[in-house]
Amino acid sequence: MQSNAQLGIWLMIATTFVFAIQDGISQHLAREYNVLMVVMIRYWFFAAFVIFIATRKTGSIRAAAATEQPVLQAFRGVLLAAEICVMVAAFTLLGLVESHAIFACYPLLIAALSGPVLGESVGWRRWAAIGVGFIGVLIILQPGYTVFAPAAAVPLLSAFMFALYGLLTRYVARKDTAATSFFWTGTSGAIVMTAVGLWFWEPMSRQDWVWMASLCVTGATGHWLLIKCYEVSEANVVQPFAYLQLVFASMIGLFIFNETLETHVAIGAAIVVAAGLFTLFRARKRAAKAV
Repeated sequence: MQSNAQLGIWLMIATTFVFAIQDGISQHLAREYNVLMVVMIRYWFFAAFVIFIATRKTGSIRAAAATEQPVLQAFRGVLLAAEICVMVAAFTLLGLVESHAIFACYPLLIAALSGPVLGESVGWRRWAAIGVGFIGVLIILQPGYTVFAPAAAVPLLSAFMFALYGLLTRYVARKDTAATSFFWTGTSGAIVMTAVGLWFWEPMSRQDWVWMASLCVTGATGHWLLIKCYEVSEANVVQPFAYLQLVFASMIGLFIFNETLETHVAIGAAIVVAAGLFTLFRARKRAAKAV
């Protein structure tokens, strides 16, 4: 068990590193081309990967797609695709550092929304952590201060959308397998992004097609690593290490895109991460008591 936990942690670290690279490539491409087109092409490759993985686990496409809640599954897939578009747009507006600093609040949003969406009870300790975490978000956003940019609301919207996606994923898991949810995530997102993204097609240079191929490969690699991570270890063991994506993405933003790390962003992000880790700790402790 210990070796599996250690392997799971290393796989999660590798996952966050690959996803941070993916974010850096997304920012580069979205600065040159329409965000919807970039996400659409990325989803084509992602859908092919999803169909391959899901059918391997279930035996056929029909088995992978079988669900009693197709509308909810399709909505999940569309919601994630829309969230990715919003987050990539945030990269172009604010850069990787500030976008990820704000996006890091999504576990707090999951904890806050778990009551109305899933009917779970949230204790006063987790509510206190949620409150502290959002103080951290306010420190980053600096509302009412001269440097506040309305664009900072964009990654906050992305965090809300991703939190809702995560909660709906837990909800559909009550009836559907992980392979079925994974299948619907990729296919429904690809269909909608194709219907929208084709209207914004732009010619792409040969060099940027190489970057696009790299984006597709890193996306598939990241998801493969994440699947393996959850296969060898429990989610509550490895989830705290998902915050390393903030660190890796910030490093890419600082050293490759020449972004700056403002003091208020660093302080706010530290508060948000600390509050998020506490909510994960409380959830893990509660789950242990329930066993």
